[in-house]
Amino acid sequence: MEQDEEKKITELPENAYRELQPGEEYKPVLPADKPVTEVTRWSVAMGLLMAVIFSAAAAYSGLKIGQVFEAAIPISIIAVGASAAFRKKNALGQNVIIQSIGASSGVIVAGAVFTIPGLYILQAKYPEMQINFWQIFFSSLLGGFLGILFLIPFRKYFVKDMHGKLPFPEATATTEILMTGEKGGNKARLLITSGIIGGLFDFCFSTFRLWSEEITSRIIPGGAMLAEKFKMVLKFNVSALIFSFGYLVGLRYALIITVGSLLSWLVLIPLVNEIGALAAAAGGGVNPFAELSAEVLFTTYVRPIGIGAIAMAGIIGIIKSSGVIGSAFKLATGKNINTGSEQVHVKRTDRDLKMSFVALFLFLTLITVFIFLLFGVKITLVQAIVALLTITVISFLFTTVAANAIAIVGTNPVSGMTLMTLILSSVILVAVGLEGWQGMVSGLIIGGIVCTALSMAGGFITDLKIGYWIGTTPAKQESWKFLGTLVSAATVGAVIFILNEAYGFVATPEHPNPMVAPQANAMAAIIEPLMAGSGVSWVLLGIGAVIAILVNWLGVSPLAFALGMFIPLQLNTPLVVGGLLNHWINKSKKDPKLTNARHQRAILISSGFIAGAALFGVVGALIIFLTGDSNALNSNLWADPQGTGAQIAALVAFLGLLAYFVWETKRAKRED
Repeated sequence: MEQDEEKKITELPENAYRELQPGEEYKPVLPADKPVTEVTRWSVAMGLLMAVIFSAAAAYSGLKIGQVFEAAIPISIIAVGASAAFRKKNALGQNVIIQSIGASSGVIVAGAVFTIPGLYILQAKYPEMQINFWQIFFSSLLGGFLGILFLIPFRKYFVKDMHGKLPFPEATATTEILMTGEKGGNKARLLITSGIIGGLFDFCFSTFRLWSEEITSRIIPGGAMLAEKFKMVLKFNVSALIFSFGYLVGLRYALIITVGSLLSWLVLIPLVNEIGALAAAAGGGVNPFAELSAEVLFTTYVRPIGIGAIAMAGIIGIIKSSGVIGSAFKLATGKNINTGSEQVHVKRTDRDLKMSFVALFLFLTLITVFIFLLFGVKITLVQAIVALLTITVISFLFTTVAANAIAIVGTNPVSGMTLMTLILSSVILVAVGLEGWQGMVSGLIIGGIVCTALSMAGGFITDLKIGYWIGTTPAKQESWKFLGTLVSAATVGAVIFILNEAYGFVATPEHPNPMVAPQANAMAAIIEPLMAGSGVSWVLLGIGAVIAILVNWLGVSPLAFALGMFIPLQLNTPLVVGGLLNHWINKSKKDPKLTNARHQRAILISSGFIAGAALFGVVGALIIFLTGDSNALNSNLWADPQGTGAQIAALVAFLGLLAYFVWETKRAKRED
């Protein structure tokens, strides 16, 4: 009977994506009052296999091109397909566990590749540095554990109390994919079709180079002049994945993010250039910025303002969430814990790991971090204590920021928060006498632990929201996430170690074409002058902080705005296209049932586009890995793959993709 009960509901409830009315309750797909099939040998084995495969693929992709694709979506598609192929009964709960264990890969990779390769980059300048596999492994493992443990007390707030108030775009896409396994029929076919179309579309520009990935205002004669003289440039990425995220995020957040980006690119970058011109005119010299592109000005002078804005937005979020943080702290310290008979009445879908276990395991993890710092990083007792306190405080406070960012835009600003962590920890470590190359090693490993913790917090809140919508047991997701983290950390450690041996991260006679590792290069560039006594531009960081405060006063989400300032323009402008489509599809009030059917169909198409682009991204990374040639399947159609012709072709292709999206959405029927 219980097995039959699991199969009855094949649609998410009507109130899955909206705010609940007073007294209204969300009832998940799997009944909360009955046991369901979740953790089995199949789900654990498949989850671990996914963790290994996607850890390796994502690590290569992140180090080669600086992009770590989100693993949750492609893993969900594989889970649904494999469960159907092997005719697994009651697959829905098991698929959530497969996704939750396997998705450890993407978050551990993001934490590791953003920081740890910086050690190898600096080792080229400081040969006395000693780096080994265990440093990579333990920084990833311990950071992952901290992220899980710090997030657990916040689960109820983010997934239940904020139900319908936060969009959770990635969780929405993943949940829709998992539900197609239950729905079957036309909706599963639509997901597969849109996945193939979205994946092939992105594959055409990323691998075949049939058209440019970006469209810029430089292809217009006036635009080229504006970019050259005034450093004003507009950019647009045609990826099916990005504009689909815009649909899931909605118009409001898409506009906030993009306006933040426009402030950086149409105001701050030209302002920096104009300051150089005015200074040159006053002193009779030459504008030092005249020969620099808008992109270089953004990276050098404006992106630090975005980092300062993200940091202040995080502080504002911490202040606003002080009540939630206080409640979580009480739970973590053993207060307000249900005991005795009360515990029996907690619904299965509300059951977390016992807070006494969370507190004990957190204590043991922090002790292990301390031992690792003392003996693995080889610093003094006082320095290890200071480093441990820094890791603990920053990881705990920024956990809510990371989770909130994922819930709002589906993007975790870990690189920005990690840069702030590096700056703060470096200042603190220098104050206790740790500097030079030893300080650089310590700072990057501390950054690696914190970065992985924040990446895990953001990724895991997605898993828990998926479980909330579907109705799995949080405690089981939390328990098995530790195993996924262990396997992913070991895989990532091995891959980084091997890639350094094979390709290196710095150009040398032995490795003339090294891995790019852009984020790790940025981290190394930040920490080296700090530990060498040069310092960073606190003024730029401070300007960003002031902007975040002013935006918050206007009642606008400072984190979304700051993310826009920090993330390159071309990755934000497509969000508005998706947001406008969302607004247009939902604005009709003539037939609410038909409007809702179209909206649900558009969500499914968006989810397919995202999933297809992610899966084909893995295929592209594997082709590069196996051939060792990033141009292995290049069609060589264009002499200049970013030239005017390639960009016009990109615009035509993107309009065609939009036409398909609208046409397919309009095919929805009232009874769908």
